[in-house]
Amino acid sequence: MIGKYPVITLCGSTRFKEQFLEAQKRLTLAGNIVISVGLFGHSGDDEVWTEGTKEMLDDMHKRKIDMADGIYVINVGGYIGQSTRSEIEYARSQGKRVEYLEEA
Repeated sequence: MIGKYPVITLCGSTRFKEQFLEAQKRLTLAGNIVISVGLFGHSGDDEVWTEGTKEMLDDMHKRKIDMADGIYVINVGGYIGQSTRSEIEYARSQGKRVEYLEEA
């Protein structure tokens, strides 16, 4: 398919960096435009924890959800943290499709 590509925003704990990268690759090869996180705070990107940065990044991620047709939740072992729950609720409130790496 050439032309119209669904847009998917990845959501989940940044401790799952490898799974984010795997999902990004797989979903891209399946014909999707994939929007991901900019930093992996729980995987070594310490800049996330400077004053005001986490709040900015959380808000920015909701704007990424606004740009997408749906979200894909990286929920390794069923784990969904507080920030990701908030993103799922936000996506649903905006009528976005929600899909999961692992069945809940």
